Amino acid sequence: MAKHKVVLLFPAAVVEQPFLYHLVKDYNLFVNIIRANINPRKEGRLVMEVAGEKEDYNAGVNFLESRGVKVLPFEQQVKWNEEKCTQCGACTVICPTDALYMIRPEMIVKFDESKCIVCEHCFKACPARAIEAHY
Repeated sequence: MAKHKVVLLFPAAVVEQPFLYHLVKDYNLFVNIIRANINPRKEGRLVMEVAGEKEDYNAGVNFLESRGVKVLPFEQQVKWNEEKCTQCGACTVICPTDALYMIRPEMIVKFDESKCIVCEHCFKACPARAIEAHY
């Protein structure tokens, strides 16, 4: 069973459709919602982990895309720019999952995207604006 962390972008016309129900019921997928921002009459965004057999996952993604939902790999959505980073550590203090952490005693900031839940706290905390989301 493979796991995939993805970002779903919903156009306003389909925000109220029960897509997750169909992924579970019709495609035998397990879903774990990490973060959601879905508003009627506006585009929705859902960050989630999807687990299941490769064939079921691919069929589920095809189903979503056929209904107008964009399915983006999570890894391409949150970027930490190590060159822009000043190593101040402000992001590490506010990160609830330790996706951004400090290596000690060297005092070097590192980013583990597998732990990121896109809470966006680090975006605001970073004075160098070294962390960005690309949705």
